[in-house]
Amino acid sequence: MNRFDYAREDTGNLVLLEHLNLTIPDQRAATAFYVSGLGLTRDPYLMTGVTNMWINVGRSQIHLPHGDAQRLRGHVGLIVGERQSLVERLRAVQPLLDGTAFGWTERDDRVEVNCPWGNRYDCLDPETYRQNAAGPAIDLGMAYVQLDVPAGCARSIAAFYREMFNAPVELLDDGGLQQAVIAIGTYQQLIYAETLEANPEYDGHHIQVYVSNFSGPYARLAERGLVYGEEPHQYRFATLIDPESGADCFKLEHEVRSLHHPLYARPLVNRNPDQGNRNYRKGGDRRNGVF
Repeated sequence: MNRFDYAREDTGNLVLLEHLNLTIPDQRAATAFYVSGLGLTRDPYLMTGVTNMWINVGRSQIHLPHGDAQRLRGHVGLIVGERQSLVERLRAVQPLLDGTAFGWTERDDRVEVNCPWGNRYDCLDPETYRQNAAGPAIDLGMAYVQLDVPAGCARSIAAFYREMFNAPVELLDDGGLQQAVIAIGTYQQLIYAETLEANPEYDGHHIQVYVSNFSGPYARLAERGLVYGEEPHQYRFATLIDPESGADCFKLEHEVRSLHHPLYARPLVNRNPDQGNRNYRKGGDRRNGVF
């Protein structure tokens, strides 16, 4: 008898949660927060001007085009390195971000950090994540995006991703409220967590995913009239529905790309934020062992 649970090795059609897109009004504050504070890396090759900036997080990115500040209706789970170094960096940028929504709280297994415009990032302790994650251990990356949804929606959203994307989905109970947990690739998750609190109005923020079977989801979404923005190698949709009743459940724009997209698997530069001019060590500039 095989003693291994090989089903845990299976992956669904969703291959990679590549980026989260949030508009910001101030690149200086964003640089202080994302680069100096979280210790992430601005992409040195693309979007290097003053109207947009791409922040690398392992194989994923956070896109920050200029505009009115957008607020994610939920939070993001990141792995950015060891806690002590992270907290030292956050303390160092505090004076630069006084008067904004910036702040952080240390928990047992993570540091909850608010960006200058109130978006929350859960910076997970790498060792705790290694012990709990079903997939491979990572030192740097975007582990999940969690959205807060109205009570009663999670079951319909779980069915939506199963039917439209053939995605592995778990429906979990959390004290009477439910969570739809959608597996992406080998370690990432998209989580829809029910809440009794009022849901803020959707302001247009979006995520981008890569899929291996590109045409199947397109056909199913198009049949429901949900698709727009068709381009070579990608399309978009925003409305999540109950597949049985057709009722709208939640809005979140998805930029869906095929594996033929020229940006798929583009190598991303990830710097070592602990390297400085006063403690410089040859060969220590890049962050190795991302996966």
